[in-house]
Amino acid sequence: MSLLCAAVVQLRTPADQREAFDHVAPLIRQAAAEGAALICTPEGTNILQRDRGRLAAALRTEAADPCVSGLRALAAELGVHLLIGSALLAREDAADGRAANRSLLVGPDGAVLARYDKLHLFDVDLPTGERVRESEAYAPGAAAVTAPGPGCRLGLTICYDVRFPHLYRDLARAGAEVIAVPSAFTRPTGEAHWSVLLRARAIETGAFILAPAQGGLHPDGRSTWGRSMIVGPWGEVLAEAPGDEPCLLTAALDMAAVARARAAIPALRHDREYARP
Repeated sequence: MSLLCAAVVQLRTPADQREAFDHVAPLIRQAAAEGAALICTPEGTNILQRDRGRLAAALRTEAADPCVSGLRALAAELGVHLLIGSALLAREDAADGRAANRSLLVGPDGAVLARYDKLHLFDVDLPTGERVRESEAYAPGAAAVTAPGPGCRLGLTICYDVRFPHLYRDLARAGAEVIAVPSAFTRPTGEAHWSVLLRARAIETGAFILAPAQGGLHPDGRSTWGRSMIVGPWGEVLAEAPGDEPCLLTAALDMAAVARARAAIPALRHDREYARP
């Protein structure tokens, strides 16, 4: 039996990159001490700031961001694979002024092994009258990404991506056995949809889902759902945070379970072309 010890970290990230590092580092150290070889953090690990003007002024490039630099050094110190679920970063080539919402897979030597910019951006007019336009602040990515992790192939997604099942199917068909869904779900959508979406993506792909989340009332005034989860390829919940407080979840992933689930329900091999309505 091939087991991968994986951990997801639930955070309440502040609006400052250095404070963000100080917030997340102890939980990463705890995960490594508990034997985790793959540790995943949520969307916005390095900074969360709802005020767009203040956020733009605070953002740094990947190379200059103190939280990202600190986390790369920490991964090297601990000898672990660390998925920075996403960092909000200034883009070096940002002629349009938009930032990047970027996952960074860091190897045990501190090198960045893979980068993924969030493909699907959340633009909506809510019933409350609130207007959300992620596309005004962030440039969307252009490619799906898988990367080798410790004893697995890892698929990278971020938050709102979870509502686009074709992306997850593509990642699974490209070999992903574990798919990360780092998120900062709002409380209303989290309560209604978070768990069922994660379990559905696991069942559809026969993959493990690692879903580290932001949780609670943040210094910038936003409120996020928490309830981080680790889901098995049969849709079973292996670990779940009971609420929205910062915490750590770990689970031993039996990688052979991926092949068993995909053999029992071989839907990934049963696609057919059809005329669209």
